[in-house]
Amino acid sequence: MSDYLFLLESHLDAGQNQVVSAMHRLASASDMNVWLTGGAMRDMLRGTPFRDLDFTVERDAIKTGKALAESLSGKVLSEDPLRRWVELELPGNIKASVCNAHTEKFTRFGGKPQIAPATIHEDLARRDFTVNAIALSLSRGSRGLLVDPANGQADIANRELRSTNPYVFFDDPTRIFRLVRFQYVLGFELTPRTKSQLENALLEKFHESAPREALAREIRALAPEPAAVAAIEAYDSFGLLKVLSPGFTGPKLNAASLTRFDKLKQAVIPTGTFGGWLAFLTVLTEKLNVREKAEVIRAFELSAAEAADFKTLEARAKKLEAALKSTRVRRPSDVWHALHTATTDEVLMVLYSSAIRVVQDRIRAYYEKYLPQSREVTEDEVAATGAKPGTARFQKVHATMIASRLNARPRKVVVEPEPMPEPQTAISERVRKQG
Repeated sequence: MSDYLFLLESHLDAGQNQVVSAMHRLASASDMNVWLTGGAMRDMLRGTPFRDLDFTVERDAIKTGKALAESLSGKVLSEDPLRRWVELELPGNIKASVCNAHTEKFTRFGGKPQIAPATIHEDLARRDFTVNAIALSLSRGSRGLLVDPANGQADIANRELRSTNPYVFFDDPTRIFRLVRFQYVLGFELTPRTKSQLENALLEKFHESAPREALAREIRALAPEPAAVAAIEAYDSFGLLKVLSPGFTGPKLNAASLTRFDKLKQAVIPTGTFGGWLAFLTVLTEKLNVREKAEVIRAFELSAAEAADFKTLEARAKKLEAALKSTRVRRPSDVWHALHTATTDEVLMVLYSSAIRVVQDRIRAYYEKYLPQSREVTEDEVAATGAKPGTARFQKVHATMIASRLNARPRKVVVEPEPMPEPQTAISERVRKQG
């Protein structure tokens, strides 16, 4: 096994390892080369958990991606027929993408590129920044081989962001938005040449030719990150937020409230908890007027389900707050019943908007104590009562067992009192008599 394969396997969790294995099987069955690329390689070489799994293949990526989703009971989120790219959501909340190795030739500023099939080296060379231009072969004949034509490994080690070519922003102005996000999420510095390229691109207002949806996608990717607020303030300092709406700048950015929201999230919500994007978006757009808010929200291209949830989020948060402050909530199980079906967005909005101390305390107690204790009640224990998994009775028995666990009084630990030390006068008298 190569050192890079060992490094890969040590960073994959069980679900991600299953995805990589399934992709390897599909490529082998089709006698097709496949590489792990992009952000996945960047995360691996940085020694951080994988956010997404990005695969590059030689032939039909969309067909391969759909086969991967079908084999793992996942679903296709989106596809790009031009670049032969497909985005997937797989079990365990794992995001993956499959793309054809290709080149992109731009004939005019910010225009659509001409796409052509390519080798993996050509594919990596056309990418934006060197830290994203690294690939690891998963193919049978070269499994474990690292391909790094731009020496991105060195830039990762030096914590630097460097463009792969002089035309990186001219060809695709949306890369301006990406570079700012990478700078804050990764905590890397721009190399002098890349910083100069960025300054020139901003001076020439390249960003005004970029679709506002591209900036919205970068902000959405920023939302779960600890550096989100700092990055969004950087967008504002460069005048980039006006791409979303001319009035979206300065005081209307709501930076102070976003910072408070982020601190609450980091302090209370466990790392890795799914959700919270719609609450973030609510706070982000809080200071905008009706027209400006509608304009910004459209750029984020919310799905129908997200749009419906976004409209009712504040009302649902108020309902959850009322349930938590109710005088009927007396026992730990009452808090658990109020919160275990609530979405992360609802909980975050209550944390952000409620000034009631008992509500805040109960949410904290839920995540710190009641949720971990509830997970101690396993499905095997419930099944041992005779309840059949998947039935309403199973769910009811499960909830009852959790309530019993949460409400049980902790056993008192009886500590035997230590013997009192003999007074010094008594010791002296005993020694005198023995003498």
